[in-house]
Amino acid sequence: MEQLFDDLEDFGAFDDAISGDVRDPYTELARLRNSEPVQRLETSGALPHEESLPMFIVYRYEEAQQMLRDNETFSSASVIAAFGPVLGERVMLGMDEPVHGRLRALVQKAFGQKALARWEDELVGRVGNSLIDNFAPNGKADLVKEFTFDYPSQIIAGLLGLPEDDYPQFQRWSISLLSWLMNPERGLAASQALCDYFAPILDARRADPREDLISALAAAEIDGEKLADEEIFSFLRLLLPAGVETTYRALGSLLLALLSDPAQLEAIRADRSLLPQAIEEGVRWEAPLLTITRVATRDTVLGGVQIPAGATVMPMLGAANRQDDRYPDPNTFDLFRTPKGHLGWGHGVHVCLGMHLARLEMRTAINLLLDRLPNLRLDPDAGDPHIRGQVFRSPTAVPVLFDPQ
Repeated sequence: MEQLFDDLEDFGAFDDAISGDVRDPYTELARLRNSEPVQRLETSGALPHEESLPMFIVYRYEEAQQMLRDNETFSSASVIAAFGPVLGERVMLGMDEPVHGRLRALVQKAFGQKALARWEDELVGRVGNSLIDNFAPNGKADLVKEFTFDYPSQIIAGLLGLPEDDYPQFQRWSISLLSWLMNPERGLAASQALCDYFAPILDARRADPREDLISALAAAEIDGEKLADEEIFSFLRLLLPAGVETTYRALGSLLLALLSDPAQLEAIRADRSLLPQAIEEGVRWEAPLLTITRVATRDTVLGGVQIPAGATVMPMLGAANRQDDRYPDPNTFDLFRTPKGHLGWGHGVHVCLGMHLARLEMRTAINLLLDRLPNLRLDPDAGDPHIRGQVFRSPTAVPVLFDPQ
């Protein structure tokens, strides 16, 4: 049966299939972290005579951080194996050093805090305000359906300099790319459609650069070397799932956390300088992605466990971020807790390239929602909104009431 991931309802179906409607993976993750910090799982080979390698899941912060820091032993190449067909064989997320570093340096400038300051009002605030305009008169909204789902994809489209009329199509391609593992045909079609769409835009920006990310990528060079078209296309396709989906999830979870705790919401309403620590706590407490994948490039030992070359090793970020000897009362969202590094953005050379953008988007969103929707609160009669999933985590809905504007 073909799945058409064209809107949020379909995206919910994608979540159910990939991640399940699991409210609390953390109790079991804590049990595993305490009993078997680096867990060895036997896997059966694809062929009867094939020798199969075990896979390993890493639950403790210390070992997860160690392996993410050691990108020589724990390679990201598995990303290309899984997503290369839709994101491209030159996708940065799946590269190791030194190639990864060269590519990352070329695009880093476009995502630095200095470059993003320019976008804060002219793009991020504008997108946020235009979405809020649609529901501000109503006195009620589902912030997932009416705000968080569209907000990051419209910002990415704006950063790329795409026409606003193209935003809905751009978002459909984004969802189709994400659904690639469930529906390869549709994912591949979206990947090709994006290349076909971007090719003339890239040519136009080379001929007549503008103040947008595609122009910056077209012009970027290090040691006289520019990005190849395929590298730019891979990066642009990566931006969709990486830049759209994780922010939509993290922002939804943070909003639900704050709205479920009126005292913390009031603290932020009164003092917006608390927002950065609230965002970090939100990403620690509910990372949008609970695990990532690496492959051991050589025989090694992690946490006293022997790991053979070629084995898949998965750091469980969601378990590391709720480790009780590192974060007191780890299952509680507490924006006032003593700040301590977490793995919600990843770690090491592949730490999230877009984290400054994501923080800016989340900060701007919450400021705008609080400024424009007086008496913002959860709708007590709107069922049971909750965060779910065992791979991806986000709320199904964030139903709110407020004084109509």
